[in-house]
Order: sequence, then C-alpha cells, then structure tokens
Amino acid sequence: MTTHIDRIVSAALSEDAPWGDITSEAFIPGQAQLSAQVVAREPGVFSGQELFDASFRLVDPLSEVSLDIRDGDSFKAGDILGKITGNARSILRSERIALNFVQRTSGIATLTSQYVAETKGSKARIVDTRKTTPGLRIIERQAVRDGGGFNHRATLSDAVMVKDNHLAAIASQGLSITEALLNMKARLPHTTHVEVEVDHIEQIEPVLAAGVDTIMLDNFTIDQLIEGVELIGGRALVEASGGVNLNTVGKIATTGVDIISVGALTHSVRALDLGLDIFS
Repeated sequence: MTTHIDRIVSAALSEDAPWGDITSEAFIPGQAQLSAQVVAREPGVFSGQELFDASFRLVDPLSEVSLDIRDGDSFKAGDILGKITGNARSILRSERIALNFVQRTSGIATLTSQYVAETKGSKARIVDTRKTTPGLRIIERQAVRDGGGFNHRATLSDAVMVKDNHLAAIASQGLSITEALLNMKARLPHTTHVEVEVDHIEQIEPVLAAGVDTIMLDNFTIDQLIEGVELIGGRALVEASGGVNLNTVGKIATTGVDIISVGALTHSVRALDLGLDIFS
C-alpha cells in the first residue's frame, strides 16, 4: 500500500510544483521553521493518514507529522487532528496536496458512515462501485472501508459482472440469457464470482437457472425489491442498485437485500472542510 500511496502523492506533488514553489522560495528564508495544526472545520470521519504523512515526507523527510486521529475515527468541528513541524518552505509546499487528499478521503468516509448508519439493524452491506476518480481508486476504496462500508470488485479483472449492455449484445445474437451464461461459466475458472444485473423481474429465473452467485436488481422499486428477494429465495446474493440516496437507503435495506451499491460514495462526494493553521 505504501508504494501505491507514494506513487499517487508524488504525481500530485509534481503536478502542483513542477519546478518548485517559487513563492515560498523567494519570500521565506531557507532555514525558517514553523509549526502548524490540522483543524476540523466541520464534523466527520477521518481517512487518509498515510496520504497526509506522505505529502510531507516526500517533500522533506525531516518534517515531523503527528496525527492524533486514526483512519475511521470520528471528530467534531474545532477538533485539532494533528500537528506538523519542520522547514517552513517544505510545509508550505506540501500543505495543499496533503489537505486535498484528506479532505476528499475524509469526505468519502464521512458519507459512507452516514449510509451505514441508515442501514443499521439490517443485514445489508453498503458497497462502493467503480465510479471512482481515475488513478485514485485504491485510496477512495480505502476511504469507503474507513467509513464502515465494503468494496465491490476493484477492477474489470476481478470478477464477472454481466450488465444490461452485455445482455443486449447477447440478445442481438439470438441467444437466451441462460444459454449465454452457461457458455460463459464453462470458460471461467471455478473460483470466479459471477454477478448479473437485471432490470425486470422476468429476467431473474433465467439468470438463476445458470447458477450465478449474485443478482443485481437495478432500479427496482421497493415493492419490486421485496418481490425479487422472495423469488430468489437465497439461491444467490441479492444486490440493490440505482436510485440509492440517504433518503431511500434505509427502506431499501428493509427489503432483505444483501448488498446495496452506492456510486455516490465516490463519484459525487463533497470534500470535507479541514484546514492547516500555523501557530507560534
């Protein structure tokens, strides 16, 4: 994980200061030292400890970063989350990148925790999707876990997910859903998890006939979800997707689904307001 973190942070630092920080280098004495505090401007759940540390370490290994909070911990507005001391130029160069990362990852963790809270008492897991920021999937998925959620497949290489466009392509060839799925499974390793998305109740039985592992009920109403769960009857895991938000997720969880996937956890999350305040 550290290697991936360093790669991501190094790219961000290079993007932000390709030829150095000309403001600090021209204005701040080279030997100047300073101390700064990480302050929460609003409540939330923290995520991104390694990202924050790497943002300072990769600029100046002598910078001292001491966070008083761990990934997955909650905090209140006004809480001091940690302290950084070291060379002033180094800290000022690192500041924006460090905050950019933890504001986003903490925003994801915070939003995820809200979804998890809405499903408390049910068996449903809140999971993310592949709707992540290109190049940042590994850290955004960690943030989902820090918020109490779970991860869906990480990449297209990890598991089979047959979606509506796949089914449409098969239908155009004149094959039945069951026949196409059985042909596919015959070519797969026995350890490969197979999930199929359906958008009509009538598709469920033909999919079940192929012995798949998970059925995704896409954009089903609450009543349709209840009917779908009863029809599947434990023969496969049931995932609900589409139309999921903080106002609907609690009702969706009561239908008996095993998994609720939420693209909003990563694709439209709001960065949390965290600041770096210099003190003497």
